[in-house]
Amino acid sequence: MAANIDVQDFRQRLRAELLGDILPFWMKYTVDDADGGFYGAVTNDLRVQNDVPRSAILCARILWTYAAAYRLFNEPAYRRMADHAYRYLTEVFWDKDYSGIYWSVDAAGKPVFDRKHSYAQAFAIYGLAEYHRATDHVQSLRLAQELFGLLEAHCYDAVNGGYVEGCSRGWGALDDMRLSQKEPNCRKSMNTLLHIMEAYTNLGRVWESDEVKAKLGDLIRVFVDHVIDPQTHHFRLFFDDAWASLSPNVSFGHDVEGSWLLVEAAEVLGEKDLLTECRSTALKMAEAVYQQGRDYDGSLLNEAGPEGIESFDRHWWVQAEAVVGFYHAYQLSGRDDFAEAAYRAWRYIEDHMIDRQHGEWFKIVERSGAPRLDLPKAGPWECPYHNSRMCFEMLARLGAPERA
Repeated sequence: MAANIDVQDFRQRLRAELLGDILPFWMKYTVDDADGGFYGAVTNDLRVQNDVPRSAILCARILWTYAAAYRLFNEPAYRRMADHAYRYLTEVFWDKDYSGIYWSVDAAGKPVFDRKHSYAQAFAIYGLAEYHRATDHVQSLRLAQELFGLLEAHCYDAVNGGYVEGCSRGWGALDDMRLSQKEPNCRKSMNTLLHIMEAYTNLGRVWESDEVKAKLGDLIRVFVDHVIDPQTHHFRLFFDDAWASLSPNVSFGHDVEGSWLLVEAAEVLGEKDLLTECRSTALKMAEAVYQQGRDYDGSLLNEAGPEGIESFDRHWWVQAEAVVGFYHAYQLSGRDDFAEAAYRAWRYIEDHMIDRQHGEWFKIVERSGAPRLDLPKAGPWECPYHNSRMCFEMLARLGAPERA
C-alpha cells in the first residue's frame, strides 16, 4: 500500500467508527419498541418524525446491516436488531394477499404506497439472504427465494433482458415507476438493475441454484453490454425497454460503487473469463471517476451533466462508496494513486461527514464544508447500509492478502 498510509491505524479508525458510532446509533435512536419496526425519520438533532412513512428500503437495509454485523462480530445485540428488522419486514411490509414487499407503510403498519417496486424487492432479497447467511434461518431463505421468483415472473424482460422498474400491488402494470420525483419515468434504470444484481449476488452465496447463477450472469452481461458506456466508462442511468439511453448525466457515486459490485457478482458467479472482463471494466470505471469526479479535498462529487459538474454537494453514501471503490481498484491494479484516493476519501469523511455531536453521519455536506442540518439523520433513504458496508469491506480488505 502507499508508503504514507498506516494500514493498522486506518483499520483501527474504521473499526472504531463502525462499532463506536454507526452501529450503536441505529440501535439507540431508530427502533420503535412500541409499534415495532423503525421510526419513519429522525432529524439531525435526534427528534423522531413518526408521521413520515416507513420505508421498506430502510427496513431491509437495516436487516442487512445487522445481520452482516452479527455474522462478523457475533454480538448478541446485533442479532436482536436483525431479528427486529426481520419481523417487521416479513410481518408488516409483506403483502399477505399478493406476496412481495410494499414500498412504504405508516406508523400503524398500514400500506401507504402498496406498489411492488423491483428496487424494494431486491433489497428485501439482499437483507433476507444475509440474515440466513448469518443465522441459518430457514424461512428467511424461503422468502428470498419467493421474491426471486416474483421478480422473474413479473419484472424480467424476456425480449430485451433486464428488469422493469416495478409493478402494481397485484403485479400488474404501473403507469409511474419512478423511485423518486427527481427521476424520469422510465421502464428500466441503472440503479434498480444494480441492486437486483447485488441482491442476486448475495442470494447466490446461500442458495445453490442454476437459475440464480444464470440470471446473475445475464445481469452482469446487461451491465457490460448496455449499462456501461464503452467510450466514457460511466454508467448510463435510464433506459427504455430496448436500452436506448434517456439521460446524458453521470452519477460518480454509482459508478464507483458499481465498479466493485460488478466484480463481486462475477466472483460469486465464478466464470473465469467473465471475471477477467469485469475486472478490466471496473478499472476503467474507477479511472474515469478518479479523473473526473474527485474534488480538491479528496471528496467525490455527486453528479455531472453535458455541461460539467451539476452538483458539488458531498453525499454521505457517495463518499463511503469512494473508499471501497478506489481501494478495490488499488487491489486490482497495485496503483498507489488509487490507494491514496481511498484514504483521502476516508479522511474527508472523518473531517466533515461524521457528526461528532449527535452521532452517525451528516447526509449532505456543502462544498464549503458546512453540513446540511435540515436533512434527516435517518429516513426513507437515509440508512446505515452504505457506511457500515464500507467499514465491513475495508476491515476485510485491509486485513486480508491483496487480491490478484
